[in-house]
Amino acid sequence: MSLSRRRVMASAAGLAFAGFSRLARADVPPSITTEDLEADGYRSEVAGYGPLRRDPEGLFDLPDGFSYTVVSRAGETMSDGLITPQNMDGMGAFAGDGDQVVLVRNHELKPMHLDLGAFGPGRALASKLAADRIYDHTDDGLPMVGGTTTLTYDLKAKRLVSSHLSLAGTTTNCAGGRTPSGSWLSCEETLQSKGLEAGKDHGWVFEIPSRLKGVADPTPLRALGRFRHEAAAIDPRTGVVYMTEDMGDGFGLFYRFLPVDRRKLAAGGRLQALALPEGADADPRNWETPYWREGDWRDARWVDLDGVDNPYEDLRYRGHAKGAAWFARGEGIYFGEGELYFACTSGGPGSRGQIMRYRPSSAEGQAGESAAPGRIQLFSQPSDPKLMDMCDNIAVSPWGHLFVCEDKIGGVNYLRAITPQGRIYTVGRNAKPGDGDVAATSELAGVCFSPDGSTLFVNVYSPGVTLAITGPWSRFQA
Repeated sequence: MSLSRRRVMASAAGLAFAGFSRLARADVPPSITTEDLEADGYRSEVAGYGPLRRDPEGLFDLPDGFSYTVVSRAGETMSDGLITPQNMDGMGAFAGDGDQVVLVRNHELKPMHLDLGAFGPGRALASKLAADRIYDHTDDGLPMVGGTTTLTYDLKAKRLVSSHLSLAGTTTNCAGGRTPSGSWLSCEETLQSKGLEAGKDHGWVFEIPSRLKGVADPTPLRALGRFRHEAAAIDPRTGVVYMTEDMGDGFGLFYRFLPVDRRKLAAGGRLQALALPEGADADPRNWETPYWREGDWRDARWVDLDGVDNPYEDLRYRGHAKGAAWFARGEGIYFGEGELYFACTSGGPGSRGQIMRYRPSSAEGQAGESAAPGRIQLFSQPSDPKLMDMCDNIAVSPWGHLFVCEDKIGGVNYLRAITPQGRIYTVGRNAKPGDGDVAATSELAGVCFSPDGSTLFVNVYSPGVTLAITGPWSRFQA
């Protein structure tokens, strides 16, 4: 996350702060009390944008000077006459016409969520969509309800211009990633098999052009493998696709795909998994015996995988047997300037989360790579859950800070950020209590920036709200 060639947006005049000492001073906005802060218990290592102010609408707390616009809510009617689905997850932002930005948004809807999708209760609106635009159906012949929606938002007017369904008939679309050609890769985080309330196997990646006005061709990119996909990121220099695997048991791999044709992923390629110098004996999760410390680097090597259609759902075990390393719930991934970051939600002591940084080889995926291998670093592993807890979706800001969504159950979820030096600060907080537990809030997801860097978009996962956040980004204080 080098700041070279980036515009430096702020001075480092601010003093670092920790705990409640700074937040309890007289400069705390009166809408936040010491009792509030003690109850939530958030902490920052640098001043960032200052303490959070309570949102009078009770939706999302932000620092002084920042504000949000509600772009889209679950249940609203979209421009195509369908319903805005719930469970808003990963999301990518693309340049549109003029002042417009296009958002492609995942919906992590599973078979138990059949009434929460774009077709409404009972999927009564399913007939509005042509059969060849639907990937799969449940046993009753109606479409599966996962997929994506595409939104066009006017940055200057701060209003939604249009929205429509853009991928249909998939399930459990969790996160994904942008491609250099302007499309979105939507990932199914499932291994649901044909015959189990499904007519086809699931666990694939699908490609959705951001400029598409209708529903995408629902053809899976099979060469990218069948597993519990979470997210994807592409190196624009090489076209290599990197992918995370979110296994609830913490035994997942980190993958890369070497395409035959970087402009056409459907043309095929090789799927590989990352291994560390010690092979299968390496355990970067740091659960029991520490393998490495924050800031440590290791050389990476990659092992070839076969049988990537994974009919026996054993791809990760076969990869590990070849020496690939386990990672604990690989989730968000983002390619920054010459390097990528990926979150391991339950890595580290106490399963509080880790963030890895990977710098590709100058010969990534080519002959000569072994002489100058790529390198992987344990970039962040906070020991204090008040700093960050269970990192998920991530995005690198235009000024080089890593923005991180939290996804913890039974607590308050925050939007955090990490400086290039690894210092963590708090940017926002989901202020809306979750159903049935006033102490819990929905996870945050889909963090991304508009191409001009003016607006941050983020999803409140459930029941589903997309926010556009603006403010004095140049005011950051270290």
